Amino acid sequence: MSDPQSLSVSDQPDTSQSSGVKVGMLHGPTRAVVLILGLIALLLNVDRLFNTQMLIGYVLLDTAYFYLLTGIFLAIVFQVYPLPYNRFGSAGRIADVVFSLLALGAACYFAWNGERILMEGWDLVAPTNAQVISGVFCLLVLEALRRTGGLVLLCICGFFFLFPLFAENMPGFLWGPSTDIPGLVMMHALGSESIIGVPMRVVAGLLIGFLLFGSALVVTGGGAFFMAFAEALLGRTRGGPSKVAILSSGFFGSLSGSVISNIVTTGQMTIPTMKKVGYPARYAAAIEACASTGGALMPPVMGAVAFIMAENLNVPYSTVMIAAIVPAALFYLALMLQTDCYAARRGLAGQRPEDLPKLWPTLKEGWHFLLSLVVLIYLIVARGIEAQAPFYATLVLLATSALNGWIRGENQLTLGRLVDLLDDAIRNIANIVGILAGVGLIVGALSYTGVGGAFSRELLQFAGDNVFLLLLFGALTSFVLGMGMTVSACYIFLAIVLGPAMAGAGLNPIAGHLFILYWGMLSYITPPVALAAFAAAVIAKSDGMRTGVLAMRLGAVNFVLPFIFALNPTLVLQGEPLDILHDVGSAVLAVWLMAAASEGWLHFVGRLGIPARVLLGAAAITLIIPGYLSDGIGLVLLAVAVLVNRLSAPDSRPEPARSAAPSTE
Repeated sequence: MSDPQSLSVSDQPDTSQSSGVKVGMLHGPTRAVVLILGLIALLLNVDRLFNTQMLIGYVLLDTAYFYLLTGIFLAIVFQVYPLPYNRFGSAGRIADVVFSLLALGAACYFAWNGERILMEGWDLVAPTNAQVISGVFCLLVLEALRRTGGLVLLCICGFFFLFPLFAENMPGFLWGPSTDIPGLVMMHALGSESIIGVPMRVVAGLLIGFLLFGSALVVTGGGAFFMAFAEALLGRTRGGPSKVAILSSGFFGSLSGSVISNIVTTGQMTIPTMKKVGYPARYAAAIEACASTGGALMPPVMGAVAFIMAENLNVPYSTVMIAAIVPAALFYLALMLQTDCYAARRGLAGQRPEDLPKLWPTLKEGWHFLLSLVVLIYLIVARGIEAQAPFYATLVLLATSALNGWIRGENQLTLGRLVDLLDDAIRNIANIVGILAGVGLIVGALSYTGVGGAFSRELLQFAGDNVFLLLLFGALTSFVLGMGMTVSACYIFLAIVLGPAMAGAGLNPIAGHLFILYWGMLSYITPPVALAAFAAAVIAKSDGMRTGVLAMRLGAVNFVLPFIFALNPTLVLQGEPLDILHDVGSAVLAVWLMAAASEGWLHFVGRLGIPARVLLGAAAITLIIPGYLSDGIGLVLLAVAVLVNRLSAPDSRPEPARSAAPSTE
């Protein structure tokens, strides 16, 4: 099973500790109950997506299906994230069981009355017993959110949950129609825009299969394979361990979609190896933090938010996945180049060949992981069966893993490992349901009061014709919200209030929504929060705040990229092929120069002085700006920078690679 922190696709920090107990300590009857409930939910999902009608015998009403999935996984949340025994004792355990039964009971009641809820408009006027059950259901959702998302997210969602009670007393564009408590709980529990709104629909329609596939990769050893594959490819190169960290974190993060779990899983191996060849502890931690953050932006999976984005934009997930390729590739290219320049300037060598796995034997041992990925991508892009694709890919992975284990006589796929796979997937899904059901309260409140649309109109009026000002305001808002919310919650909120304003300003919809996603992620590497940096610093035994500052510098391209692809959608592959080719090429050159300016080293030139670094930074900025004129200016600045460096720094030849002593800070 994966580490507790790997359970959250929404990337909250170790929420397993929020209830005082480590996730993964279930055993005996409790674990059996969790596995049975989870298996029922998975079969319900498969029955729905493949339209087999084998589990129930008929097609469930949409709302009934959403209620059942939500109730089952909320019940699991109360078992996986129990109340702390040291504070509540056996009373806490009894409360957890009662909460689980109430969640199941409420969901079954709503599912049974699904047609009446729609036909009789229960979200506006409902029987008294339905109102009482709605109130209980809302409280259960908030408690599940506290356990999975933490206290800060609970406070934010709790505020929006109650917002319709006092909306008519708010000033200006924050004004909206108010309701009473019965109306509030009916709207949230029985309406189609709140608890069972867009976030839960994405989970029920797309996300469960991808979480199952990610768990299958983890349990069958995919993380170890991608680490070995990265070492075999790049371990020998200059500063190789840092490049291994970047590549392996990109591989693993693209499948898990989780920043913190990425650091915990890959960082335990990559950070000590980087320190061993001479990278300071702070630098090693910062590299891992940036690489793991980028993993949540890397196709093919990208985490829960990408699926929600596709639903909001009403486009296939493959469209979002393809649009994210170039920005993610540029981000990782920048990290690779920066670490290479740093290694060249410091003379850091790679790992010894005898300490590294061989490429061909590694591929022979893990070919089935790559095959399953190819199958997944093919089914999504070429066949367009996004909801069913991860289930087929999981079957391929399990079958080929069993075959590979039988041929090699080791690492065989046993019944125990299949149970671990089911356990891991159920916990992952329960975690994301606990968070997204709570986040749905934000959507419901903004939809009911109409504040979301009013906020967008105010933004457009405030920014006027200045699109850059609108983006700047959106970036700051995304960053601040990203400090307290999960990425999914931050995106959902801003997609409602900022997305329409961006569309109204004429920005490409996909580029605009990716802009929100990128800026929501940046709080992971930016002080004072910098969750990824602090998590990596713990492993590296370095100062968390200083690590965060360095991570912000190393991830600097991520602060610039969202503005560029929002203003120039060719970088998200929207536009004419020749324009896309030109702009992507200019962006690659700009990233190279930005890395050189940051680290003080330019390939084919050597060590750089301050004047040359300033000129290269200016050249990078001009190359990123769309247009042939700006490209020409950038190339001229590059030539001037090289000339100035030759004249002012005659000792700028590359240093020979050497192995450096380990550093702690």
